[in-house]
Amino acid sequence: MKIKKDQLKVISLKNGQNTCLEILNFGAAILSFKITDKNDVPVNIIVSPRAEEFITQAYKEYNKCFGASIGRYAGRISEGKFKLDDETFKLYQNDGVHLHGGERGFQYKLWEVEEETSGHNPTVTLSYTSPNEEEGYPGNLKASVTYTLTEENELQIEYSATTDKETVVNLTNHAYFNLNGEGSISDHFLQLDARQMLEVDKKLLPTGNLTKLKEHPKNFSESKLIGNRSLDDTFVLNSGRDETAAILYAPLTGIKMKLSTNQPGVVAYAPEELPDGLNYRTEISDSYPSLCLEAQNFPNAPNFRNFPSAVLKPGEKYYNQITYAFSVSK
Repeated sequence: MKIKKDQLKVISLKNGQNTCLEILNFGAAILSFKITDKNDVPVNIIVSPRAEEFITQAYKEYNKCFGASIGRYAGRISEGKFKLDDETFKLYQNDGVHLHGGERGFQYKLWEVEEETSGHNPTVTLSYTSPNEEEGYPGNLKASVTYTLTEENELQIEYSATTDKETVVNLTNHAYFNLNGEGSISDHFLQLDARQMLEVDKKLLPTGNLTKLKEHPKNFSESKLIGNRSLDDTFVLNSGRDETAAILYAPLTGIKMKLSTNQPGVVAYAPEELPDGLNYRTEISDSYPSLCLEAQNFPNAPNFRNFPSAVLKPGEKYYNQITYAFSVSK
């Protein structure tokens, strides 16, 4: 079903510090996040096309999932299949890879706005019900996401899901950050509380093995300049819930972002470039314009017993809690 422009809805949340969060109902996506930097200048730290671009064919072909809620399974699943109780489920796949929920994952769905609150710690809750066998997944899955903008400049994201049939699920947010508000993220510093990352093959599919980071060039256990470094890796977190899993800092604006989550991994994705055929809300660099930090379960987990389980059964509730806490140093 083709989605029309008049079906798009942008929900704005604003706190007492004049920080403003915009959420789009298409893909339950983060459209913008404006925060005041060390020079008292409002900066939009989200790299995203304009709202009307999300429903274009070009947006679908680029498949970059800007700020979107990814599902039913974020990341890659090998050969587009997995087993549950000896039954094999076949998913949409391209060249042996099922990516981000399939041909039309949750990022391409029109989510329903369930509830909005304003005032202190404003929120918005959106939901999407994925029917049984959509993209090959078993079970009717009811998914929801609540975005909260706190007075302390925290962006809290809570994903939850229930099913009427045993299935697998892995939801996350795919926001592209640039704490300068424009240009490149090469001058950003990144720290990740991880001593291992997932080993992948040539198709970026996890092999089931872990790679130690001690002497690895992608070791960010201490704060390190990102530079011109391509990233598309799943880092195995040491941190527990409410502990800092990642820190991103931009000296130019003084903006620091701390990530905490209840998930076992964070995918750090820094593309060399982004499509130039879209109309962006900010000025972006031709090289390394943004960084995604996606808190989630491991990609390909349904196919490896040594990975955290991605199985959701009837009567259970899936829950992914992500907090991006922002501060500014003068």
